[in-house]
Amino acid sequence: MANAVGLLAGYALDRLLGDPRRWHPVAGFGQAAGALERRLYRPDRTAGALFTALAVGGPVLLGAAAAAATRRRPVTRAVLVAAGTWTVLGGRTLRHEATVMGGALRDGDLPAARKRLGHLCGRDPSTLGESELARATVESVAENTSDAVVAPLVWGAVAGLPGLLGYRAANTLDAMVGHRSARYARFGTPAARLDDLLNLVPSRLTGLLTIAVAPVANGDRERAWRVWRRDRNDHPSPNAGQCEAAMAGALGVRLGGRNIYFGRSEVRPFLGDGPRPEARHLKRAARISGAVGLAALGLAAAYPLTVGRLAAAVGRRVLSAAVGGRGSDGAGDRRGSGGVGDRRRSGGAGERPRGRGVVAARRGSGR
Repeated sequence: MANAVGLLAGYALDRLLGDPRRWHPVAGFGQAAGALERRLYRPDRTAGALFTALAVGGPVLLGAAAAAATRRRPVTRAVLVAAGTWTVLGGRTLRHEATVMGGALRDGDLPAARKRLGHLCGRDPSTLGESELARATVESVAENTSDAVVAPLVWGAVAGLPGLLGYRAANTLDAMVGHRSARYARFGTPAARLDDLLNLVPSRLTGLLTIAVAPVANGDRERAWRVWRRDRNDHPSPNAGQCEAAMAGALGVRLGGRNIYFGRSEVRPFLGDGPRPEARHLKRAARISGAVGLAALGLAAAYPLTVGRLAAAVGRRVLSAAVGGRGSDGAGDRRGSGGVGDRRRSGGAGERPRGRGVVAARRGSGR
């Protein structure tokens, strides 16, 4: 219950206030991770794995310690989960950036729009026109709805504070070192693979929720479903295509094409049918992103009280059976077979229960 309340309160804080303007904890973590990278860097995956383990393990251990300390203090636990959720979510900021970009494009202010693109992704905006700027924004909104909203809520629901902090740490590392470059080609691979793994379920959930809420932005569920099933696995990323294909179908646009980064270019497959995105599509994309976030919040808040509680009960029963079975074997060894004492010990041990189970929109990641 404390985790569910904390997730709801943290989401409300992000919805109302957005990211802290100063002293953002994720920015502080990025600075610490940067210092750690400078000490550990070598152009090989072993060094990258050590860096990732230390940089992600620290926040996970911090969250686990806080969770253990507040096990019997539900109000304090809820406050900590709320603060953690607010810290790691970036939904309001993401929608704000899409709205600002849409306004600049509608006004025909390409210099302002190009300058703003750096708040959403790492593409080189210097030669991009309205359509390409709009496409980059729609793709970033689609992917970051998963990275900055759905995935933190999923991991917060499943693992509480350690899940919230660990996920945001891994996602931040991916943005820092997980992109393709000469420096991080090998060192950044462990961070990128961990981020891919943690986003396997959230990205697919984001795609399905995008399809479900498409009508809030005058989208077509059937078209979104068809495009998602057809195009989602065409993207080189195991997760980005899940979100972008669903968004393309919901908006009725075509995403993908040639992406120009600083010093390199990539050609992505087309996702969806219809025209290229325009300024008018950005407001709709932001509306879909907000609706997906609310739907994910409902699922996340319900998880600790439904599936989570059931999983804990099953875990306690399995543990009780395992401990009871060992107790029964020991009783038989000590007292022989067939006696009344044996039956009492094995029966009592089997019946007695034992134990009780229990970062801002991403930028510069080469998306």
